[in-house]
Amino acid sequence: MKLYCDPISTTSRPVMLFAAESGIAFEREHVDLLSDGNLDPAYLAINPNGVVPFLIDGDLAIGESMAILTYLAQKIGSPAYPAALKARAKVDEALSWFATNLHEYFCLFTIYPNFGIPKGVDPMLSQALIAFGEEKAPRWLKVLDQHMIGDKPFVCGETISLADYLGSAFITLGDAAAYDFGPYPNIRRWIANMRALPSWDATYAGFNGMVAALRSQAELPA
Repeated sequence: MKLYCDPISTTSRPVMLFAAESGIAFEREHVDLLSDGNLDPAYLAINPNGVVPFLIDGDLAIGESMAILTYLAQKIGSPAYPAALKARAKVDEALSWFATNLHEYFCLFTIYPNFGIPKGVDPMLSQALIAFGEEKAPRWLKVLDQHMIGDKPFVCGETISLADYLGSAFITLGDAAAYDFGPYPNIRRWIANMRALPSWDATYAGFNGMVAALRSQAELPA
């Protein structure tokens, strides 16, 4: 198997972490997003969408984090994607929730504009997007904190699931903007559980380096 990815990519890290924790071996091809490697004609010939991650496994070529995660989990029979119908449905629900509600209001509006995504957007518009996100995101963070996690160690129960791998990448994106998770103790406890995974530090090393650089440039608190 070959995985095209970039460790700084929010969508790459869930797949990289799940693979590392599950002992899944693949050839890793770095697609450097900072130098627009995803727009290189050679990569676009492989993946016309020009995004990461992208997995090739024999005659299967597949993109999108959720699709790759569920494929790999089913391939190895991972308990992180339970076989029981109702348990799997709850994981699917959480995956979709993270990829829609939380990603839109927290990632797209609240966090990404802090470091120039999308590229070329007028600074005043970026500030307006951030303000909109800061107003709307707490609604979804409260749902995650109080109703999805609650007193459980993980999003869907007592054991880790694919939803945790995906969701934690979205939430920790807040590190890049020094987002205050003080009002959300259950989110903070859940992220602490994820950070304790054996493969977390190695998987997130590139992202943490980027965060440190961004904070240095913006003089954000550590």
